[in-house]
Amino acid sequence: MTWRPKVLALAPYCDLTDVGEAWCAAKWVEELALRADVTLLAMERPGRKTLQGQLPGVKVMTMAEPAWCRRHERLNAMAKLSYPAFYRWAKKEIRALLAAGQEFDIGHQFAPIALRFPSPLAAFDIPFVLGPQGGSLDTPAAFQAECASGRWYMGLRNIDNWRLRFDPLLRHTYRRASMLLGVAPYVKDLIPSLDLPRFAVESELGVERLMPPNSPFQQPRPTLRLLHVGRGVRTKGLRDVIRAMAYLKDISVHLDVAGKGEEMQHCREMANALGLTGKVTFHGQISRSAVDALYRQADVFCFPSFREPSGSVVYEALSFGLPVIAADRGGPGHVVDDSCGFKVPITSPDAFAADIASAIRTLHAMPALRARLGEGALERMQSIALWPQKIDRLITYYAEICVSRVHGKETTEPCPTTHNVNAC
Repeated sequence: MTWRPKVLALAPYCDLTDVGEAWCAAKWVEELALRADVTLLAMERPGRKTLQGQLPGVKVMTMAEPAWCRRHERLNAMAKLSYPAFYRWAKKEIRALLAAGQEFDIGHQFAPIALRFPSPLAAFDIPFVLGPQGGSLDTPAAFQAECASGRWYMGLRNIDNWRLRFDPLLRHTYRRASMLLGVAPYVKDLIPSLDLPRFAVESELGVERLMPPNSPFQQPRPTLRLLHVGRGVRTKGLRDVIRAMAYLKDISVHLDVAGKGEEMQHCREMANALGLTGKVTFHGQISRSAVDALYRQADVFCFPSFREPSGSVVYEALSFGLPVIAADRGGPGHVVDDSCGFKVPITSPDAFAADIASAIRTLHAMPALRARLGEGALERMQSIALWPQKIDRLITYYAEICVSRVHGKETTEPCPTTHNVNAC
């Protein structure tokens, strides 16, 4: 008989009608519920479809997100102003569930993604998993001058490393956790002073299906079509792609750009100053179907974001069978390998742009290489990003944790349910 673990899931920001980490957390819970009995503790916003309605296969318990937190959306999204209220509420609800005789094989806190939030699960004698978690990447020193115009609250990430070393409540969470899932290998390096029993790389992102190109990978085109999709901020690397285009005036290359933000106007002006009129098209913020159309007409996805914990657009591009040019850092630096693209070292802005241009020139000159990398992109997503495979790995992690905790040795027997109310 296939084991169906009883999972206590925590995801304060969880909503299939939202975007970003709220959608990701809800998607994890939805997919997990196909293989496990899930009880979810989360927050809800008034006026949206209920979480119980979104996740009919899950036992959902919710609190309303405090109204005052929603008055400052961008700050709330970054700092999670409502999290302390959720922490207190969830701790009380877990205690009540256990006192009522509810049993769980394992707990799992799916959100927030950032490494700065203690978990209520640390107060109970339930093995638990954290993550996928990420963030806390700093800006490379050579690029800091060009990133100085960011909003003040973006500096909040700078205190993460300090808190991981000195905040007793946060450190207690990581010491009690049975496993940490990190969005990329760099996450483990951020917490070297904590003795994690288990660590695995698992992005919060996933794909539901692969989107192979309509035409053969080998089909030649007179112009190499590059694509950049992302929010218009300096760290997404669009400025570096524009600079790289200036090295490529002797070959037929065109860049499509989708997204909006303060960086777009600067990049338009830069493209004009570098004589790239006609070689770059700025589409602005466009619909999902229009973005998909750009993926389908592109030959190469060029997204050298240098402070990218995961990189959802990289997953999108790879699932469309596009070779990817990415910075050798963070999530993209892990996801992109020699089978599906080029990783560019981060040095100085000038050298970075020159190296991006070199990768583009190579792909322009070698259509067979583009074909091989495009096929590799689909294989890479098949391996790490399809949801059924992600849940397979998660169930395996749960079983290993339960075996280690209950039996103290390897066994193929399902893990019995355990809890200890007195530990609360």
